[in-house]
Formats: sequence, structure tokens, C-alpha cells
Amino acid sequence: MKHHTLSNGMRVVIETIPTCRSVSFGIWVKTGSRSETKENNGISHFIEHMLFKGTDRYSAKDIADYFDGIGGMINAFTAKEYTCYYTKVLDEHLPGALEYLASMYFDSVFDEEDMEKEKNVVLEEISMYEDTPDDQVHDLLAEACYGDHSLGYSILGTESNLASFKPDDLRRYMKEYYTVDHTVISLAGNVDERIIPLLEQHFSRSNNHSTAIAYEAPVFTPKSLFIKKATEQNHICLSFPGRSLQDPHLYSMILLNNNIGGGMSSRLFQEIREKRGLAYSVYSYHSSHADSGLFTIYIGTAPKQTEEVLKVTMSILEEIQAKGLTEEELHRGKEQMKGSLILSLESNSSRMNRNGKNELMLGRHDTLDEMVRRIEAVQMEDIRQMIQQVIAQPFASAMVGNSDEALNRMRRDAE
Repeated sequence: MKHHTLSNGMRVVIETIPTCRSVSFGIWVKTGSRSETKENNGISHFIEHMLFKGTDRYSAKDIADYFDGIGGMINAFTAKEYTCYYTKVLDEHLPGALEYLASMYFDSVFDEEDMEKEKNVVLEEISMYEDTPDDQVHDLLAEACYGDHSLGYSILGTESNLASFKPDDLRRYMKEYYTVDHTVISLAGNVDERIIPLLEQHFSRSNNHSTAIAYEAPVFTPKSLFIKKATEQNHICLSFPGRSLQDPHLYSMILLNNNIGGGMSSRLFQEIREKRGLAYSVYSYHSSHADSGLFTIYIGTAPKQTEEVLKVTMSILEEIQAKGLTEEELHRGKEQMKGSLILSLESNSSRMNRNGKNELMLGRHDTLDEMVRRIEAVQMEDIRQMIQQVIAQPFASAMVGNSDEALNRMRRDAE
């Protein structure tokens, strides 16, 4: 992988994969719902939408026609701490794709009529999300864990905020956060440093610099939130304080998560789904931010089975606290983690994503060998310490469903 800095200071990472004929290209911007306030929550996501609605050179249809016409794809996503605009095209079409993406990044016009139409599109997205309780419960959980901190905000924002956005609001926000210092360009595929002059041409024309983002670290709050909704299942999340992106013990956390609910061989899946048939969907995951993290368990189950599912879940966690993992589980977890890591790097899209995120959020790139060594270095004592630091602590919970009586009883028992 090669690093380059454009003449204006914008960072570029290039990973050459000569065995393929395509290139994945991404513009990574260090802003998301965490950068927002209560009053403008949702603006990062709305800007992501509006960058596809036309520039001073290309209409929204021009953009769609170009990428469809070359058999390529273009898309974007907004997360808590970053936004990414990306494309994947044949190598011969990369110059044209760069021109379109640069125009979107620098020259979007934010036409008021288009904004009103797109506001309705985002409202439909919010409505769709609220009609999907197994998604909605995770947003509710973030609020339970972080309260009024911006990490607890919804990425989609609110209907009232959305209605208030004006073109100048979007321009001001982009001027503050879409800066040279907060942007990384990532490329992976059949591309090399010969692309640098073209990147200079398209992306060095801005000198909009800014200071480093000073995040206020969140305080984990073990609260419980509930939304009553007529659903066939109760959708439940339990969350414990996890580890940040920079934490030296992050791999211990990931290994612990894999054992609890990270796959089909995990304790939660085997006990709740395979042995007892109490849920179709049951899993755990760990999410890391710049200075914090969450370890989360999700279960969707029928109301009549909710109490039993929660008892089994707590029993599994208590057993892990008392006995830890076995040597076999630790070994299997390491092999699983190494396999997943290596397989995840087999596409140039995943490599572009990994490189862009690492450069933006960490400012460093561990090699595959370094990551494998860190996985292998995790010892049983590391896992025992992680158990005490994470799942032995008070937890937050969220539920969308018919009734939270079983959840409340379980929380009282846990206390």
C-alpha cells in the first residue's frame, strides 16, 4: 500500500491489486451523527443524499446515466463518525468516475426544489426504519447507553430537523467538516501511483483546512428504554461498555464476542436457537468508536418466550463470568477470527473500505501479519480480564415490542 499527500494536504492511500480489472474508489469524510447537535441531527445523512442530486456540471440523471452506462456502481453511507462516497468501476473508466465524484464533493448545488423532494425521500427512509423493529431497537439502545451524548443520536435524524434544513445550513456544515484535514481518498484494485496527477487535478483545488476534531468522550449509562409496538416478536438488546478503536485489548474483546454470540457455534446461538428453538435471530456484536465501544446482544423472540430467553441469556453470561472460556474455545475463536479477517480482504471493495477507515480514524495501517500476531498473542488471562471489565459490569437495555415486564424483572434480578 502506498501513501501520498496531495499539494493541498489531502491524504491518499492506494493498494495495487494487479490481478483484477476493477478499481474501488472512496472519499472518506470524518463526520457523521457524532459531529451533530440536537438541533441539526440528521444533517450529515441528508448531505450524503444531496450530493447525488446534482452539481454545477452534472444533473442527478447525468450521474446515474454515467455510472449505469459504464456498468459501474456508485453509492454512499453515513455512520456515527464518518461518511463515505464510493464507486467501483472497470479500471479504464476510473478517470471519468473521479471527475464525477469530485464534482459531487466540491460542486453540489443544493437546489431548494430538489431538497424538498429529497426530504420526503429521507422521511420515507425514517418511516421504513421505524417499521423495522429489529433495526429500530439498536437506535433505542444507543440512546439508552449514551443519553444526550451525540453517539446516542440517530443517524437519520428527526422529522422536525429535516424540515428545517436550508441550502445554507448544508453549505455551512460542509465548510466546517468537509475539509482537507478531515478527508481521505482510498483506492484499491488495478490502479497505482500513476493516478496521482489525476487526483491532483480533481481534488487539490480546495484549501479548506480545519483543526482536529475534539470529541467529548461519552459516559456509558446502564439505562433501559422501551417502545411499545404491536409486533409478533419482542426485539431486545442488552449492551455493555466495550473497547475503542485504539484500545490495545480490542482483539480480546472481539474474541470474547465471537464466543458469546458472534457465529453459529457461539454459546447464545447454540443454546437459544439450536438446543431450545426459542429464537430465529440471536447474536452479539462489538462496535468501536474513536474513544468508546459497545458489546451488544440482540434477540428476537415471541412474547410468551421472552422471559425464558432472557433467563437463558443471563445464565450464559453468568457461566462465562464464573468459568471463563475453555482452551478449545479460545483456540477455535482465534482460527475463526484469522479466517474471517483473511477472507474479508479478498475483494478490492473491502480493502478500499479498510484502508480508508484506518487512515481516517487511526492514521495507521497494520499489516495482515501484524494483525495475525496480535490475535495469536491473546492469552486466557486477557480474556478473563475482559470478562470482568465488560460483562461483569451493569448493562443497558432496549426493547421494541408488546411488553417489557420480563425485561424489567430480569434487570431487577441482575441488580
